[in-house]
Amino acid sequence: MAERGLNIIVCVKHVPETAEAEIKIDSTGKAIEKAGLVFDINECDDYALEEAVRVKEKFGGSVIAVTVGPEDADSTLRKCLARGADKAIRLTDATFGGSDGYAIAKILHNAIKGLPFDLVLTGALAGDDGCTMVGPILAELLRIPHATMVKKIELGEGVAKVNRELEGGLEEAVEVELPAVLTVQTGINEPRYVSILGIRKAMKKEIKVLGLADIGLSENDVGEAGSWIKIESMFVPPVEKQAEFIKGTPEEIAAKIVEIIKSRGLI
Repeated sequence: MAERGLNIIVCVKHVPETAEAEIKIDSTGKAIEKAGLVFDINECDDYALEEAVRVKEKFGGSVIAVTVGPEDADSTLRKCLARGADKAIRLTDATFGGSDGYAIAKILHNAIKGLPFDLVLTGALAGDDGCTMVGPILAELLRIPHATMVKKIELGEGVAKVNRELEGGLEEAVEVELPAVLTVQTGINEPRYVSILGIRKAMKKEIKVLGLADIGLSENDVGEAGSWIKIESMFVPPVEKQAEFIKGTPEEIAAKIVEIIKSRGLI
């Protein structure tokens, strides 16, 4: 590994925690009502950040955390700084609203293309919209290799040997030339807790804020105008029929099951 260490950029997202929250559609019909929701770093991005910090601790170098989001996203960037990132960049502009994964990748690309980097890490999946496209599109815009759903990273001289998660519990081992983009899956490591000292240091560090003009894009490149995908409407899935519990003796239950199967034309 080069003596200078590795320069790593980690793309993170500030997302609402919706697992245990009651989700409501807002008045536009195209987004969820965010009032009252707790926001935090996207789960997969949390693992990507931890992996970046571990690489820095092993080989030296630097870690820059980058996000596209509102001023509130500073709390996620502060967490990244507290956990070991050296710098943080927030990309914020009113014109970024409505950007899909393609437009977000363009924003990230223009912000980081002039920075020194050997590795770009992103989460494999966005927890809010379920999209997985930003990493691969970013790699294409940067004209560098990429690997997705990464569960293990071993770095060598100019290459990264990674394990990718496939279906059915299988993993695929591939070698990728650096610089590269890797989208990280959960479970690759165990993210560390943020220390009080780390939080104090993070609060003193600057978060660089860049807008549309700063990264050299036009309004037609971002937002709905610069997107491939536009949200027409959003809705909560309708509640399906509840499960039917069949009671009785084994013979009665068996007869009822046969009757149900016959009524549905399955036998």
